[in-house]
Amino acid sequence: MMSDFSYLARRHAKIVMIGLTGLGMTLASAFAADNACDGVKVEVTTARKQEYAALVASAMGHKFKPAQAKFITIMESGDWSAAYVSTPVSDDGVMFFQTVSGKKQFRDVWGGYAEPSEKPELVSWAKKLGAPQNLAACFAEAVTE
Repeated sequence: MMSDFSYLARRHAKIVMIGLTGLGMTLASAFAADNACDGVKVEVTTARKQEYAALVASAMGHKFKPAQAKFITIMESGDWSAAYVSTPVSDDGVMFFQTVSGKKQFRDVWGGYAEPSEKPELVSWAKKLGAPQNLAACFAEAVTE
């Protein structure tokens, strides 16, 4: 009788461990986005929205009021930054800026839709532009979520 009980207890413990291992893998993938953005400042504050709204409007030839820009995220690393933005005159896109002599200068924009399998090409595109590796990876994660 005691051996049946210990067998069931061991079997139950194995099932619980397998379940917890599965949960651990699920949680790890859920936090993968955070890892892609390690070392990148990712936040949309009022001050940053105002700064980038003016930059976005200027880069697009002032076809809309800066206050109409809606930010999905703003990412910064070193002298480079990327603003994932929606405007009334364009599809959502990620505008890249490089700080030169203390001023942010528009470099290029990425727009469209991307599958997670396209992350390596997205990282490569951003790096060719001159963006650092961590910003390129964070951008790729942001547009494929």
